[in-house]
Amino acid sequence: MSSTLLEVTRAAHEDVERLERLVVKELQREPANNRERLFQNHRVRHMIDLIRITSDKLVEIYEDKDNARRDEIAALGAGGPNNCFPAFYDRLKEIRDYHRRHPAARVVDANEEFEELLKEEPQIEFSGEEAFGRYLDVHELYNKYINSKFGEPMEYSVFLETFSQTHKIPRNLKLTRQYREYLEHVLEYLISFLERTQPLQDLGRIFTKVEAEFEEQWADGKVLGWENKGTENGHVSSQESVIDLDYYSTVEELMEVGPEKLKEALAACGLKTGGTLQQRAERLFLTKHTPVEQLDRKHFAKGSRGLEQNGVAEETNSKKEIALVEAKMQRLCELLKETIIQTKENVIKKQALTYEEMEAERGEEEIQADTESDDEEQQIYNPLKLPMGWDGKPIPYWLYKLHGLGQEFKCEICGNYSYWGRRAFERHFKEWRHQHGMRCLNIPNTKNFNEITSIQEAKDLWEKIQERQGLIKWRPDLEEEYEDREGNIYNRRTYTDLQRQGLI
Repeated sequence: MSSTLLEVTRAAHEDVERLERLVVKELQREPANNRERLFQNHRVRHMIDLIRITSDKLVEIYEDKDNARRDEIAALGAGGPNNCFPAFYDRLKEIRDYHRRHPAARVVDANEEFEELLKEEPQIEFSGEEAFGRYLDVHELYNKYINSKFGEPMEYSVFLETFSQTHKIPRNLKLTRQYREYLEHVLEYLISFLERTQPLQDLGRIFTKVEAEFEEQWADGKVLGWENKGTENGHVSSQESVIDLDYYSTVEELMEVGPEKLKEALAACGLKTGGTLQQRAERLFLTKHTPVEQLDRKHFAKGSRGLEQNGVAEETNSKKEIALVEAKMQRLCELLKETIIQTKENVIKKQALTYEEMEAERGEEEIQADTESDDEEQQIYNPLKLPMGWDGKPIPYWLYKLHGLGQEFKCEICGNYSYWGRRAFERHFKEWRHQHGMRCLNIPNTKNFNEITSIQEAKDLWEKIQERQGLIKWRPDLEEEYEDREGNIYNRRTYTDLQRQGLI
């Protein structure tokens, strides 16, 4: 049985409302772990897409380009207000005839159908290096970078930190097809990773905002890495060359750069690249104080000016497109800043592991990822509140009694911290917490203060120790010996008194 257009409209509105309720219901549920949170976001994203598709169908119905909706509404009231019942009974008869011919037809519960959306597990593909969205996997991009003309040899961990800093790459190297393809691959990967790990992000709105800000900065010449530096009509200034001439004050200093670098810099400026080393340096040094477009034609290579003038518009558009892709990539890197930092830390940690250790860690991560949700859902039965062992389960009760873990020892010096069991209590006197407390009291943490947990007792004992040390302390006025000319031995006090009296 074909539904009427009005019934289709009503059902579409009902589906939208039901999906909105399911979205709210799903977001009110707190996920158990990161994997479940990722699944939840993808389910919500799928329901939002269904709402958008259904809403687009409703818009088409209300636009009524074929006048079908208008004709159906007109047919409902064709007989006027007094003769509307015949149309109603005709439609009722049509429905009854349909169910008489198809007795197996049943009304499907739409609620059950939509509730299934909350139970499905989305299929999300991650590489082994990405660890289910925790880290980035840019090894392919890293290999392209270090093997390109615009790149340089570096460690993978350094590349993770610097691949978004495109303003450090010379501008003339950015205008190559190789760099454009590399940049597009980076942006494509970041978009794919963000869609898989943060499906609720509205990338369309983000890129619209980036493009609006980029247009303003491009008009003002303030785009990072593409600032206007004395260039006109598409000519390349000395600052855009491979060599920064601000660091050189004479031609002799510029000659130390070498012939290959000078040739590359001259080619970037459109100048002749031949001649001796000194001629190349002199030709390039002219661009330090004179704009390239004001130089004599004899310094330029054949056809360089004509080609440059004909391709000004194309070069400007190419620069703008590349700069826009860079702006989008940098915005995505800001959104993935925490993930990039975690990826770098993970790479540095793996560099200190052997192959066997890395394989063992990868296996543990896979097992942990598979059993994470099940372990958190299961509640361990522990009515006696026993401490957990190395396997995450309560220790046996006999072991608990053997070590006296039911006895509580409080230490005032440690800030009334509680230690359970005699062993832990005796061991804490050498740990940092107790040592810090004794240091705050200006008392040395020696064996004399073992078993002392009260601040007052520790102070009293320290005073007694200081007094005892005073009795056995060496006193130079009584114990220091002096000898006169006759060989008589006196202590310091007696010798000084006799000397004052003139008897010695």
